[in-house]
Amino acid sequence: MKQVFVGGLLAASAAAWNLDVHNQIGFMAETFLTPYTTSVLHEILESQYNGSIGKAGSWADGYAHTTEGRYSAPWHFIDTEDNPPTFCHLNYKHDCSSSGCVVSAIANQTEILKGCIKEVKDGSLTAGTNLTCSYALKWVTHFLGDISQPLHASGRAYGGNRFPVIFANVSTQMHKVWDAYIPYMDANVTEPFSNQSIDPFFASLVSRIKKEDFAQSPSTWLSCTDPSTALACATLWATETNKWDCEYVYQHVDNITDVATSGYAVGAFPIIELQISKAALRLGTWLNNLVEGNAHELDEQVEL
Repeated sequence: MKQVFVGGLLAASAAAWNLDVHNQIGFMAETFLTPYTTSVLHEILESQYNGSIGKAGSWADGYAHTTEGRYSAPWHFIDTEDNPPTFCHLNYKHDCSSSGCVVSAIANQTEILKGCIKEVKDGSLTAGTNLTCSYALKWVTHFLGDISQPLHASGRAYGGNRFPVIFANVSTQMHKVWDAYIPYMDANVTEPFSNQSIDPFFASLVSRIKKEDFAQSPSTWLSCTDPSTALACATLWATETNKWDCEYVYQHVDNITDVATSGYAVGAFPIIELQISKAALRLGTWLNNLVEGNAHELDEQVEL
């Protein structure tokens, strides 16, 4: 079993995939971007990101906790009204709140981003001077990560935030366990992942994607990546993610056993690796399709 690390590293976890995990999903996605897509996104992001969606990947969490940006907090999840592990079901019209949810946010910000890309192409947007556009790109980057995390597609116990568990002798809650504790344990790290470049654990996931080293071919993850059907695709992704809440998240856990040593965390490793990899490949493909359209074949776009 991989060593379990607690203390400062685990205490630093935040809502959503941990901030550094969001950065790493962005860095993974960058490896699938075409040069032209990369050049267009460089003009959309503010200059401090140097054109990197990886460096911008965690912005949305910080913004949601500011006075200015707290309206965007509901956009990070969708609270399904189901009962995992007995029953998992996502109904977009019923479950997406009037303040929005991760599904509607992906659709809405994708639509804004389309216009921003058009502005870059006609020369009216350069150097990240339109904050609405930069925010849209940062939100799309972040939310394609959020929608892959099982507890961002579950309403039980407020997405697991009120489901107490023990991890490595530390009393915590289920959401933190999936956001950070299990990814850190899987990667066997003692420090947070980089927010400046891709780390070895995530680089290895990129290699696995390109080698199609998953139970299902990564090409099957891209069955819905047409930005013109953003709402339908985001609903499909959230529905797929929600199923893990019945199939594993709540199926194999209790409030008494230490999930770090019981086998629960180790059993979750393949799910974490799969969901992070899906998020990265879908994000890279989504952005390529937004910039270049859907004319390219999969192997040309993402170089699997």
